[in-house]
Amino acid sequence: MPGAAARTALFRAAPLPAILALAACAAPASPRLPASAYAPIPADAEERPATDDGWPDVSEFLKKKYGFLPVPILITEPAVGYGLGGGLAFISEPLVKDDGFNRPNISFVGGFRTENDSQGGVIGDVRYWMEDRLQTVAAVIRSSVNLDFHGVGDVLGNNPLEYNIQPEGGFLQGKYRLGDTRLWAGASFAYARAEVEFEAPASAAGIPDFARTTHVGGLTPSLTWDTRDNVLTPIRGAYVEGGVGLYAPVFGADTEYQRARLLAMQFTPLGSDLYLGVRGQAASTFGDPPFYLQPFIDLRGVPKLRYQGETTAEIEAELRWQFWGRLSAVGFVGAGSAWNDFDRVENRQSVVSGGTGFRYELAREHGIHVGLDVAFADGDTAIYIQIGSAWARP
Repeated sequence: MPGAAARTALFRAAPLPAILALAACAAPASPRLPASAYAPIPADAEERPATDDGWPDVSEFLKKKYGFLPVPILITEPAVGYGLGGGLAFISEPLVKDDGFNRPNISFVGGFRTENDSQGGVIGDVRYWMEDRLQTVAAVIRSSVNLDFHGVGDVLGNNPLEYNIQPEGGFLQGKYRLGDTRLWAGASFAYARAEVEFEAPASAAGIPDFARTTHVGGLTPSLTWDTRDNVLTPIRGAYVEGGVGLYAPVFGADTEYQRARLLAMQFTPLGSDLYLGVRGQAASTFGDPPFYLQPFIDLRGVPKLRYQGETTAEIEAELRWQFWGRLSAVGFVGAGSAWNDFDRVENRQSVVSGGTGFRYELAREHGIHVGLDVAFADGDTAIYIQIGSAWARP
C-alpha cells in the first residue's frame, strides 16, 4: 500500500479503506489525554437534552458492545459508482466508556465491490501501546479498481482514458504524543506493487492496449496538532497535519520523488445551534512520481482523481444548523485548483462544488452525528453517507 500519498490518491478512489477508517474513528487514533488536555466543552453542553429525550440513541450500545462485530458500508463514490463493502472487526473492549472516548485495539478483515466492477480486500489492525501514548496502524490490501484518467492537467478534457489498476501491498504507521502537548510526531512506511492497464480508445484503431507494472515504496514523516473537542463531529478546535513522503529505489520505488501535503481544519461555534467548519488543503509532488500518485482535488461532488496536477490547493466551508432536537441541516461550498509547470506549457484547472445535507445526533453522549450529503460539481451530482464529520480524521 503506497503510504500517505497513495492512500490519498489511489486507495481513497477505492472506498474500501473507509471501512477501516470507520473503525478508527470509533477509536480515535490520537490516544486519550487527561480531560484538561482537551479543548473546552461547549458552553451549552449542560443545557442539551439528556439521552432519554425520546429520540433513538445508541450511546449505551457503544459502551457495551465489543468483541466480533460486522461492519457494513455503502459505497457512493462517483469515481467507481455505487457499491457495497463490509467485513468483520474484532474490538478488544467497548468503543466508548463512561468517561469519554476509549481507544480499543481493533483488527479488521473485509472486502468491497462496486457497480463498475472495482473490487478488493483488506486486512488491518489499529493498536495502542505505552499507556496509549503510541498508536500503530498496519494494513495489507489487494484490489482491482477501474477509473478514468483525464490527464495530469486535464490534457484529455472530456475524453478520458479508461484504466484498471491492481495494487497489492502493505502499510505501517506509528504516531507518538510529545510530552503533555497536543503535538504528535509520526512516520509511515508503505510498499505496493501495482499493475496498470489502459484500454485503447475505440477511435484509435490499430493502437494496442497498454499495460505496465509499477512499484511504489516510501517513508513519510509527519507532524499533527489536534485540539478538536471531538474526533467524530467537532464543535470547536483545530486540526493541522503536515507530511513529506520520500519515495526512492532504496524503499522499493521505481523512481525517486517526493510528495508534500498540508491539511488544516478549524471548527467554531457561532451560537448555541450553529456551527462552522473550514478546511484547507494543499499538496505538491517533486521528481517523477507515477501518474496515479499525483495530487488531486478532493471535494464533495468531485470524483476522486478527476482533477490532477503537480500541485493542488482547495478550501471548503461547512455550516451546520441543529434546528430541531437532534436534527441538523448542513450546507457546504468549496473550490479547488490543480496546476502544472511543465517545460513547454503551464496548465491550470479549477472546480467549484457545493451542496446540502442533514445530520441526526445518533449518540448524543459521545457527539456522534450521522446523515447524508448531496453534492454538485461541474454538472455532476453525488450522494455521500456521512458518519461524523465529512472531514473526519482519527
